[in-house]
Amino acid sequence: MQLLELTLDNPYENIALDEALLETAEQNGSASEILRLWYPAEPLVVMGRSSSISAEVNLEYCQQKQIPVIRRCSGGASIVAGQGCLMYAVLLSYKKRPQLRMLEQAHQFVMSTIQSAIGSLGVSAEFQGTCDLTVNNLKFSGNALRCKKDWFIYHGTLLYGMNLELISDCLGIPGRQPAYRAGRSHAEFVGQVPVSVKDLSLALIKTWGAGEPMVDWPRELTTSLVAEKYSRKQWNHKVG
Repeated sequence: MQLLELTLDNPYENIALDEALLETAEQNGSASEILRLWYPAEPLVVMGRSSSISAEVNLEYCQQKQIPVIRRCSGGASIVAGQGCLMYAVLLSYKKRPQLRMLEQAHQFVMSTIQSAIGSLGVSAEFQGTCDLTVNNLKFSGNALRCKKDWFIYHGTLLYGMNLELISDCLGIPGRQPAYRAGRSHAEFVGQVPVSVKDLSLALIKTWGAGEPMVDWPRELTTSLVAEKYSRKQWNHKVG
């Protein structure tokens, strides 16, 4: 598996790059599996592909604070990221792992791998809901995936030191909630994994076996996706 540890200059590029990696692998047919890690320096809201911006996002607050609101290519609900949040993505091959065409097995495989990485640091994480990770019943990782014919990308958040008040400020309460949330507010529901980002990153790299640095990432397609999609209000503000 290749490692792409790369944070681009603006949030639109960072969200677009995940889709560019998936599309490039699908088109080329012979790409290596990839672990990508990136580290947002400023707050951003990332909506799911079918999220309703009016229902899930406090758009007035985000605009007032100049927090970008960007719709990703995968499903799931809206999340808040920023400094103190490690963003990861794994690009995986269905030809290599045909059993992961079943969504339940895909969730189980990726979540159990990340659990193992965190467990190697002495922290016991639980897999709850569809694709959440928790410590002491507090969610520190939300995840989503996007599937193509031969490849899929699975990506998400790992909170280790973020200002959690941003979540209540930027997001509404989601209409669909996992049973284990039990009606809790964001402040009561979200927590952090008690490890350093350096240790967390190294544990992920080791557990995924991402030993080969990726040099030739899809720059042109990323730029094109930003211009044609991710920077455009027609995509980001569409009705979910």
